[in-house]
Amino acid sequence: MSNSVKTHGSALDAAAVPERYRDESRYFVVQGGLRDVHVHFRDPGTPEAETRATGAAAAAAGGFTCVTTMPNTTPAGDSAQWLREQIEEASLPVRIAPSACITKGRLGREVADLEALAAAGAVAFTDDGSFVEDAHVMEAAMRRAAKLVRPVMQHAVVPSLLAGGVMRDCAVARRFGLPVMPPEAETEAVRRDISICRMTGCALHVQHISCAGTVELIRAARREGLPVTGEATPHHLLLSCDDIPSDDANWKMAPPLGTREDVAAIREGVKDGTLGLFATDHAPHHASRKQGGFATSANGIVGLETAAAITWHVMVEEEGMDPRAWAERWTTGPAALIGETPSVRSFTVIDLKANRAVDPSLFHTKSSNQPFTGMRFAAWPVCTALEGRITWNGHEVL
Repeated sequence: MSNSVKTHGSALDAAAVPERYRDESRYFVVQGGLRDVHVHFRDPGTPEAETRATGAAAAAAGGFTCVTTMPNTTPAGDSAQWLREQIEEASLPVRIAPSACITKGRLGREVADLEALAAAGAVAFTDDGSFVEDAHVMEAAMRRAAKLVRPVMQHAVVPSLLAGGVMRDCAVARRFGLPVMPPEAETEAVRRDISICRMTGCALHVQHISCAGTVELIRAARREGLPVTGEATPHHLLLSCDDIPSDDANWKMAPPLGTREDVAAIREGVKDGTLGLFATDHAPHHASRKQGGFATSANGIVGLETAAAITWHVMVEEEGMDPRAWAERWTTGPAALIGETPSVRSFTVIDLKANRAVDPSLFHTKSSNQPFTGMRFAAWPVCTALEGRITWNGHEVL
């Protein structure tokens, strides 16, 4: 195994990596650093759950050098001022490349000023957390985004088909009488948006895929030559609805965990390139928002600090994926989506033999809502560098 990953045809200069990490039998160095195109830093609006500072610290500790924040904040990210606030904190240990709203206020009624948002630095458009249900609005947005050469990232769940579902059909759903999300709530959303992509030529990115049917729709669209991409999250790769132990909202996310068949299909989609990138959907919540069980608690889990460990375990150790292909899902895949090139002066070092358990007391995020506590993984980030500056040394964020 090489101690560097080739990105855009050039290998990281080994001299840039601290000498203690040059043992190729133990460390894997990712040029460009890990990138995440789907994070929620809750800033502005909910500082008790996360701020840009704490979210950025969690990202650096997770091996990330660049993240794309979502605009479902309070107020929503539909203004140039919101974008400036996301971008201008130069002292953060990661670079923020923000997305902005598809529609004004994320209400789904009127397309936002996409041209002004792109000029202010938006790398993509999304109403993440909400599905743009009006097909005419979505088509108008995608036509404008195509001219701006910006992707539209869709939270693909049709509300009328979701019908309040909080979990896929499984033993826990039946035991507690919880409303179930049918897979069609996701697949029909994706089917519609692919048809709009076909009409407009706009790049369409499907967020946090949870269903086997969605993987097949994206595979068919890509075979057709359409600019359709999709992301696989660590939790949808690792866990199924059958793993949920009880009515514990730390296991609640949107979309919910799929079946074992869905998990297998998502893994296969990552391996064959149908899903060309990973993303965390890092979604912190204060503990008070996760106390009521699935029926009344908020959706989402934190994931920045565990993402590398989980995806390496699933895709490299369990599925036999080439480590370089794994790295591409965290580097060139996300970078291509938002039209950027990973920096040759940034990198992440993965200790392949760290072998430790998930411990929320060590998190840098302000929240701890996630189902991984106590799970043990071998490979963990121990050094992160942003533009030549060490931001995580395995013990503290710098």
